[in-house]
Amino acid sequence: MRCYVFPGQGTQKKGMGRSLFGRFPELRRRADRVLGYPIEELCLENPERRLSDTVYAQPAIYVVNALHWSAAQEDLPPADFFAGHSLGEYSALFAAGAFDFETGLMLVQRRAELMSHVSGGAMAAVVGICAQTVEETLKQHDATGVVIANYNAPEQFVLSGSHEELARIKPVFEKVEGVRGFVPIRVSGPFHAPAMAPAAARFRSLLASVDVGELRTPVISNVTGRPFGPDAREVRDLLAEQITKPVRWTDCIRYLRDAGVSAFTELGESKVLTSLIDRIIAAQEPAPDPRRDLIERIKREILQPEIGDEALGFDEDASFRQLGLNSIIYVRLARRAGTVLGVPVKPDIIFQHRSCAALADYLLTRDDVARAATPEAPPEPLREYQDERVTALLRDCANGTLSVDRTIEAIRALA
Repeated sequence: MRCYVFPGQGTQKKGMGRSLFGRFPELRRRADRVLGYPIEELCLENPERRLSDTVYAQPAIYVVNALHWSAAQEDLPPADFFAGHSLGEYSALFAAGAFDFETGLMLVQRRAELMSHVSGGAMAAVVGICAQTVEETLKQHDATGVVIANYNAPEQFVLSGSHEELARIKPVFEKVEGVRGFVPIRVSGPFHAPAMAPAAARFRSLLASVDVGELRTPVISNVTGRPFGPDAREVRDLLAEQITKPVRWTDCIRYLRDAGVSAFTELGESKVLTSLIDRIIAAQEPAPDPRRDLIERIKREILQPEIGDEALGFDEDASFRQLGLNSIIYVRLARRAGTVLGVPVKPDIIFQHRSCAALADYLLTRDDVARAATPEAPPEPLREYQDERVTALLRDCANGTLSVDRTIEAIRALA
C-alpha cells in the first residue's frame, strides 16, 4: 500500500513551487483571492524575507503542497493513506476531501495568525537519545515548563518552552551521553505546547463554523497517531488540539507500517519527512541475520526451482534425503547454487551438507560465498572525525534531517 505525506513549517524557502505555479494557474488565482496578496511572488521572490514569518510561511507551504498534490493526481497512482506533519496535516485533509482548497487555506491563514500572537517561547531540537531519556532529563532538572512538541523519530525530538528554560537546559542536554545536538529552532513561539492554549481556543471557535466532509482516503492524526474517524466533530476537535499537543510522527508512521504501507511519497519542497520515515522504519526492523537470509535463499532460489513449493516449508535441519533426491538433482542444485551465489559449488558439497541449515553454515565459512551472500554496507560518504558527535551531525545534515544552518550551530555549540 501507498501513503502520501505532506511536510509542515520549516520547509519554506525562496523559489518554492517554481516548477508548478505555471502548470496550475487556476490554483494560484484562487490562493490570491483568499490571501489578498500574490502567493507566487511570495514564494519565488520572498520579499522582505516574509517566508521566515509564521503568518506568511504557513499559507505558502499549504499552497505549494496543494500544487504538488495537483501534480501527483496527474502523475502518480492513487494513495491508500495520507499523513501530514503538523501544518502538513491540512494538506492531507484537503487531499482526502475533508474541505476544499479555499477552506483549507482560510483555516491555515487564521491558524498562522493566532499562533503568531503567542510570544515568549521557543523551540529546540534534541538529536541522539530516546524519549525516555529526554523526559527523565527534563524531570531531573525541574524543567517543568518544557515539553516534547515533536516526536519526529526514535532519536529526534523537538522541545517547546520559554527562552529562559531552553537556554538553561541546553548545556544539561549537551552533557547527556548520546546527544548529538541541541539546536535552537528559529520560530516565533512555543508551538505544540500548553502555552498555545489561547490560540487553540480561538481556533476551535472558528472550526465550529466549518463544514468537514467525509474523508475519501484515511488520514492519520498527529495527535493520536491513528486515522481520523468519520465524525466531523472529531476532526475539528483534533485540529484544535493539535496546536497544543505534540506531533506524534513516529506513532503515525508505525501505524501506517502495521497497516501494510510499504511505499511513502513526500509531496512538497523537502525530503525531511522521507529521512525521518527511513529512521523510524530502520529502528523497527530487526538487525540483519546473514545466516537466516542465506537459509531462505537456499529454499527459495536453489531448492524451490527443482522440487517445487515443498521447499518453502521444508525444515531447515531436515536432510535432503527426505525429498528423495537422486544424484542428477544434486548436480542441478550445485549448478543452481553457483549461479545464485556467483561462485563455484561442487555437487559433493551439496551431498555432504544435506540440509538447508548445514549448507548455509558451510557456505558462510567460505569467504567468497560469504561476500556474495551478505550485501556490503554502502560506502561512507563522510570523513570520520575524532569527535563522533560531529560525524553524526554531518550525517543528519547530509540526509536532510538537520538544515545546514542548524548543523553549523550545533557544531559550534560542541566547540
